[in-house]
Amino acid sequence: MFEAFTIGPFFIWTRLAFLLIGIWLSTEFFFRLAQSANLSFTHLKDYAFRYVAAFLVMGRFIAVFSNYRSYVKDPFRFLIVWDGGFSYLGGAMGIACVLYWATLNHRSTFLQWLDILLPATCLGLVFDWVGKFFAGQAYGKPTDMLWGVSYDTLGVRYVVPVHPVQLYFAFFYLALTFLLLIIRKRSKRAGAETLFGIFCAAVVTFFFEYLRGDFSIPVFATKLDFVVLVCMFISLGVFAAVELSLSKKALYIYQTVLVTVFGGYLIGRTWMNFPTFELRFSQFLSVLALLGAVVYVVVHRRKYPHL
Repeated sequence: MFEAFTIGPFFIWTRLAFLLIGIWLSTEFFFRLAQSANLSFTHLKDYAFRYVAAFLVMGRFIAVFSNYRSYVKDPFRFLIVWDGGFSYLGGAMGIACVLYWATLNHRSTFLQWLDILLPATCLGLVFDWVGKFFAGQAYGKPTDMLWGVSYDTLGVRYVVPVHPVQLYFAFFYLALTFLLLIIRKRSKRAGAETLFGIFCAAVVTFFFEYLRGDFSIPVFATKLDFVVLVCMFISLGVFAAVELSLSKKALYIYQTVLVTVFGGYLIGRTWMNFPTFELRFSQFLSVLALLGAVVYVVVHRRKYPHL
């Protein structure tokens, strides 16, 4: 392990060092992509404090939520921000939330900014996952492969070699960063990078998470749950696409039907005796992200056919 190192009298955690490098490089990359796309930096300057606050707060919240068992036992630990609990992806989600709000009345759309936020986030995730590898976080399941690694720390529950799943993710996001740059050069419509990037990330995350050996929040689902989930997102996409052409009465009827059908299933789900299988919470989120991205890009392209 290379969990920490010293420089003179200073004791530096390797995960923190890689995280800071990732934040720095991804921020520079983000600004360069925005400049090449001729996007205005006005709202970035006006709401700089909100972007920084959203990055820090959301990154901390996602890290705490993903390891809530430890914080439930000791709630005051949430305030100990120097314990290393921070999610770079959560921070990027915070940036996206502020971007969505800031671009509501802006010349450029949220999807145009999302197209440059995604490659920058992928670059930052490369360093984040490498840092996790050295820190022994998000480790894998036992393996007899030649590239299996062993950890000598109490934070890892296996004493046998495990999958270096952190490096799998790091190499994937590095490749995805370059692929997104290629897509960016060849795409003619907004959303190409977002759709391609989230599709690849969702699929790879769903399968790589099966190699994770650390604890996570379990989600119990059935095959019918995913069918209903897909139908719900399709319905939302159809609703958003035809919203402008519906009368006020038809709009209320459409909304009522959607809420009744899917809300009724959600309530009645507890009485349905179907065989369930367990997913990691990150796998479930990857499915939601993929469905949401497809619906949003389709609706955006319909609303802005010139972009």
